[in-house]
Amino acid sequence: MRIVDVCAFYAPAGGGVKTYVERKLKAGAAAGHEVIIVAPGREDGTLLSLGSSAIVTLASPALPVDRRYRYFDDEPALHALLDRLRPDVIEASSPWASPSMVARWPGSALRSLVVHADPLSAYAYRWFGPVASRETIDRACEPFWRHLRNLDRDFDLVVSPSRSLGRRLKAGGLAKVTTIPMGVEPGIFTPARRSETLRARLLARCGLDAHATLLIGMGRHAPEKRWKMVIEAVAAAGYERPVGLVLLGDGADRARVVRAAANNPHIQLLAPVHDRDELATILASADALIHGCEAETFCLAAAEAKASGLPLIVPDDGGAFDQLVEGQGIAYAAARPLALSHALSGFLSDDPVGHRLRAAAAAGEVPGMDAHFDRLFGAYRQLASYSRAA
Repeated sequence: MRIVDVCAFYAPAGGGVKTYVERKLKAGAAAGHEVIIVAPGREDGTLLSLGSSAIVTLASPALPVDRRYRYFDDEPALHALLDRLRPDVIEASSPWASPSMVARWPGSALRSLVVHADPLSAYAYRWFGPVASRETIDRACEPFWRHLRNLDRDFDLVVSPSRSLGRRLKAGGLAKVTTIPMGVEPGIFTPARRSETLRARLLARCGLDAHATLLIGMGRHAPEKRWKMVIEAVAAAGYERPVGLVLLGDGADRARVVRAAANNPHIQLLAPVHDRDELATILASADALIHGCEAETFCLAAAEAKASGLPLIVPDDGGAFDQLVEGQGIAYAAARPLALSHALSGFLSDDPVGHRLRAAAAAGEVPGMDAHFDRLFGAYRQLASYSRAA
């Protein structure tokens, strides 16, 4: 099959979607498929080729809120590119304008909507959650739900990467939802990479000795990631027990993150680590992952940490919570700063080493990303066979 992924969220400086997309090229080639990623770019061109698979760009404007990313705005140009590519399956991965463009393309390819973003959690629930129930917010957002139901009608399949999001999409009236959990890159993330020397060095950067607890945070600096809440909770916990936080990331909200961490030597802000082996070693050498975002559709950061043997401190909603296993971390009420502070204090006073040892013993149970692609491509083959029979 030739699978064309119209991927609005891909960017060379991206995070989880970039990792997912680049692994998809390899998994598709291994399974005998052509995978073409169509991404918005500075100009028309080819970013990467892997045999008959590739990442191609369509000239697109920069996103005003984060200029590292771009967005599709030229529907005729996108349709012309799809005409040239002649896909068997088209994927779209944004809930905004691009899947509607894909739906309007007159070609005969099967269409799949892979849900890489949850804008209701990232924006509406975050903004209005303190003053209104989720049901009330959903009623106010009925035009967006109607848009999603229209996409469900126009596409042959809607792929949710996590159980929690799949349940919400079905409750919102989407009928073609199937949950195919994502996974981590094979052979990279493992507790065997743990380095006590690196752990001690990172704690020393935080002004602490090796008896302290080392927390790791990882992700874009964006309001929905709630890093300010995480930083404040770690600072408060530090009055009771020695704890350091290393936060890997960057983004449009960096200034606010920097202000939140200012004058606290126990919190270190580091640039994103793009070398996968180096990142895996850093993760395995920490004592727990702490995360603030309830708007994750899958949360690759939590999955990679879990595969590295780390317990998780995560909100009780969204993709990160789907990764949590009892006895291998702790959950707190999403978007509640006080709940996070209490949960973190409880984790540190309980048995963080025991949590980590249990998490390390179970790390091999984290599914690999290739298993996700096997199921995804299998679903496309099944749909194609149904289509031929019809």
